[in-house]
Amino acid sequence: MALIHSFENSGNILFKYRGQIPVILFVAAVPVVYFTDFSCFRDNSIYYWILLGFSAALSLLGQIIRAIAIGTSNKNTSGRNTKEQVAEALNTKGIYSTMRHPLYVGNYFMWIGIVVFTGNIWFILLVSLAFWLYYERIMFAEERFLERKFGEDYLEWSKQVPAFWPSFKNYEATPIPFSMKTILRREYSGVTATIIGFLFVMVLRDTFENMTFIFKWDYVIILGIALFISLFLRTLKHHTKILYEEDRS
Repeated sequence: MALIHSFENSGNILFKYRGQIPVILFVAAVPVVYFTDFSCFRDNSIYYWILLGFSAALSLLGQIIRAIAIGTSNKNTSGRNTKEQVAEALNTKGIYSTMRHPLYVGNYFMWIGIVVFTGNIWFILLVSLAFWLYYERIMFAEERFLERKFGEDYLEWSKQVPAFWPSFKNYEATPIPFSMKTILRREYSGVTATIIGFLFVMVLRDTFENMTFIFKWDYVIILGIALFISLFLRTLKHHTKILYEEDRS
């Protein structure tokens, strides 16, 4: 098999199973938190809150990037599909005029925020490298699909727009208005997963430092609120028309 076909084939396989990445990160975080010396943050509350605030800001940035991309796209574009590459229209305006893969950029910042919260610099570097290698194949396969689907239109756009790091010199406003309903309908699970990720690291750290599980009501309350909102929005999505919009996925 030619290398270009091997890259595309592996990219399509990784694309199909990209939803398993959070599970891998959760498992990897256990030994990382156990072996990380967190004393400098534990002994100085200012350092701890700076770390937490910075980590949360990274995850929030990722969610904002995803929200902009999803909230200004219609149902005919790629991004919502989970099993294979699908697209009936090409996103080239709005945030897609600054970078070709804003959803993947958003994913990186959402999850790297949790990774940063572990306080382990080697884990941050390792996850960043693994993320790039993993998504590089996915982006390659996706771009091969779009090139075959849209031909010269895609090639001309891709020549002017960087894949990952944004450039605003060719920014073009999108005619599609931002939809908060779309965000509420599609992003509640990602936000909940991010909150659970931060809580997971906190619980692991407390357990390892005290050599026993420590029950904390504030953790339970935060988790309960996140799960309630997620369940509420899921119910609205699947059992009502409140969040439904024409021409939106």
